[in-house]
Amino acid sequence: MSGHAAIAELAQTASKFRSSIVLQAENKYIDVKSILGLFTTLVGGKTYELHIHGPDAEQAKAEMLAVFAKHNLDVKLAE
Repeated sequence: MSGHAAIAELAQTASKFRSSIVLQAENKYIDVKSILGLFTTLVGGKTYELHIHGPDAEQAKAEMLAVFAKHNLDVKLAE
């Protein structure tokens, strides 16, 4: 994974939205808008779950999934 570039792009993309965007990695929940949180969590080979709730959630889901895919990160949307 491209490390810094992926983290910066994820946080920047998340920050465009008013929705809450939270990444679940095993039993930890991280605010995707927090670069520091992402640094301590995004380690390769895990499956992540994305929780997105709010007024612009549909658009946020589409854009966030695109960024994860671009950086080859395995993520699925929580129901």
